[in-house]
Amino acid sequence: MWYEKILLVFRNKELRNKFLFISFIFIFFRIAANIPIPGIGTENLKGFFEQNQVFGLLNIFSGGALSNFSIVLMGLGPYITSTIILQLLTMIFPALEKLYKEEGEAGRQKFNQYGRLLTIPLAIVEGYGMLTLFQRQGIITSLSFPMMISSIVTIAAGAMFLMWLGELITEKGMGNGISLLIFAGIVASLPINIFQTFISWDPSKIVSYILFFLSSILIIAGVVFITEARRNIPVSYAKRVRGNKMYGGTSTYLPLNINPAGVIPIIFALSILLFPGMIAGFLGGVGGVVGTTANAAAAFFNNPWIHGVLYFLLVILFTYFYTAVTFDPKTISENLQKMGGFVPGVRPGTSTAEFLKHILNRVLFTGAMFLGLIAVLPNIVAGATGITGFTFLIGGTSLLIVVSVVLETMRQITSQLEMREYDTF
Repeated sequence: MWYEKILLVFRNKELRNKFLFISFIFIFFRIAANIPIPGIGTENLKGFFEQNQVFGLLNIFSGGALSNFSIVLMGLGPYITSTIILQLLTMIFPALEKLYKEEGEAGRQKFNQYGRLLTIPLAIVEGYGMLTLFQRQGIITSLSFPMMISSIVTIAAGAMFLMWLGELITEKGMGNGISLLIFAGIVASLPINIFQTFISWDPSKIVSYILFFLSSILIIAGVVFITEARRNIPVSYAKRVRGNKMYGGTSTYLPLNINPAGVIPIIFALSILLFPGMIAGFLGGVGGVVGTTANAAAAFFNNPWIHGVLYFLLVILFTYFYTAVTFDPKTISENLQKMGGFVPGVRPGTSTAEFLKHILNRVLFTGAMFLGLIAVLPNIVAGATGITGFTFLIGGTSLLIVVSVVLETMRQITSQLEMREYDTF
């Protein structure tokens, strides 16, 4: 049972220390999310995020840091964007792809270092754009040049601070630190959202509330199904004789997840989807043809149906893209061949790689379609019921990330518990 695993975690000193360390990091994150940048009036911020779907979504994932105009208001956006840019560049520059895929742990560490360095200019540019946008729309007070520089430096430092916290969690081996921090931001806002829902309860919309509740259950069930579903590929190992002993001759299977990318496509898709609305809002106050075009673009991207279609397509695209970057059938085929393994009925080497690629594409199509459908399901129900409230629209995405992160973290904890049981044995 799940509670027995929790008791085992606290009984094991090493796992208990890891759990307490991550809890300590979450506390640091929540404290930082409530420390405002000094000298900036934020009286109109709350109303702005309630009315604007795009920025409201960004505020949810920052755990309210954006609406508080805190020192970590950009959240993990700059770091995620830098990771997306670098992984896209691996498809253009062979040297970068070789560094990421073929040079082992040292190459990946260097690749990650490039991502950290790219985060700094992105945080500066995004911070400047955010401040300028809010000033033009009268949401915050006008800033002097020294105050603008000070605020941009603070925003960039806050983004780097969150990136560092996420990497500390990852190093502890209890899941992906970036996903866990986004999870913490979403969960932190749940009590307030539930309270506001009860305050604004409208008995005349009881059918809509029931549909929302049922869609939430459907989303949770779908996420669990997609995350846990696997396609097992049989693998046999040839018998080998070394001295007086015989090795191999066993049969096992290669588990292939229906959605190998996990929750990463959702995070990537949201990061990309936020940019057009931000740029359009930034240029909306310029005036003239540019301002008119920007306002038309902002209205276009704020349309729930347009937002839902683009969200659906981006989730599918990033599911394929991230899987192509992280899962290499050729490498798996070579490793199987080196260990004397083969897929029954398939020749080792190139034929095995082609077989794995064929199976992956068939399985991944199902996983990507389900993931995209679950992501936009609340938008579909919102369009059908006429409820366009922001809290309703982000429900599916929030549940998707929360459930996926919880399942992945539980899997990490289970594997570590099993490893320690084997060590004891």
